[in-house]
Amino acid sequence: MKRSAGNFIHQVEGYTAFIPDSLPPAPGIVFDDELTTFLSKADRALGRLDGSIQALPNPELFVFMYVRKEAVLSSQIEGTQASLGDVLEAEAQLFDPARPDDTEEIINYVNALNYGLERLSTLPLSLRLIREIHERLMRGVRGQHATPGEFRRSQNWIGSQGAGLKDATFVPPPPQDLDRLLGDFETYLHSDDQTPLLIKLGLIHAQFETLHPFLDGNGRVGRLLITFCLCQKEVLIRPVLYISHYLKKHRSTYYDRLQAVRVDGNWEDWLKFFLKGVVEVSNEATDTSRKIVDLRERHRQILVDNLGRGAANGLKLLESLYRRPIFTVATVAGYLDVSAQAANKLTDRLESLGLVTEITGHKRNRVFRYQPYVDLFSE
Repeated sequence: MKRSAGNFIHQVEGYTAFIPDSLPPAPGIVFDDELTTFLSKADRALGRLDGSIQALPNPELFVFMYVRKEAVLSSQIEGTQASLGDVLEAEAQLFDPARPDDTEEIINYVNALNYGLERLSTLPLSLRLIREIHERLMRGVRGQHATPGEFRRSQNWIGSQGAGLKDATFVPPPPQDLDRLLGDFETYLHSDDQTPLLIKLGLIHAQFETLHPFLDGNGRVGRLLITFCLCQKEVLIRPVLYISHYLKKHRSTYYDRLQAVRVDGNWEDWLKFFLKGVVEVSNEATDTSRKIVDLRERHRQILVDNLGRGAANGLKLLESLYRRPIFTVATVAGYLDVSAQAANKLTDRLESLGLVTEITGHKRNRVFRYQPYVDLFSE
């Protein structure tokens, strides 16, 4: 069914901008058999994922990597080059002159996500919180000139490199319309209608990307909103749905489906695409959580079988690697409160057992990585 999702309005400056209608769409979403099936599958997949995370021995130890994986993928959609390994090494304070300059952008994403989740305990999802998240996302990195934490007061656009306003692929609403449209958007965020949550999430994400309220960082903030909504509604107890994996893999379709909403009012195909992504990444994350449990139990048994009286320290160190999978002998000594000699001996034992890998090639100041665990999150 074709409907209008807004209007393309010619501006006096000579370009045409899109002014979206407020949510929810009118007429309403048509729930054909395919959309209904996707919604049911997505609900079940999210439920299984939440259950698998609750079954983990210590969910917080595992959320660490899920969050960083999402941060890397969401940022790569916007053109960053840094990898998960780059981020882990930077957080371990390892100096590498060859590391991509945009690693800090991903670390900002992690900080913005953690800040937003903590802030939700005292402030509901709102324009104010969205601005605070954006400020942390853009602080001190590429795009910091684009008024971090402030909605834009000038026109932006989306297009190929070098494209101007008149030949842009898409021009969001002009700034003079933005306050009203954002007010309507916030009203819908807080509305308590009967729309299924995942359908509402799909509508919210698409509308935010259409409004494009910041000069930079809109895609990342829009994807963060998905996580915040799921956690605020307690559909997920932890932020372990990395939807960006799916959106990056299908980037062209992602943009095409959003544009079809604007041009043809085709909400249904966008929602089917979005729900299919929720199913895919939920199943992947559930599978990863199961692999983490198996890995942890297998490696704990290896330590018990091989370390004798040193097993207690070995198990304590192993548990810490789920939060900090890159480490040095000095960090082991400090964490376990043992001598450098004892820390060095324990680390060598873990390396000989195939649990950790030395990644620097140095004889001194060696750096190690819990490679089997990191591999679970590699593309």
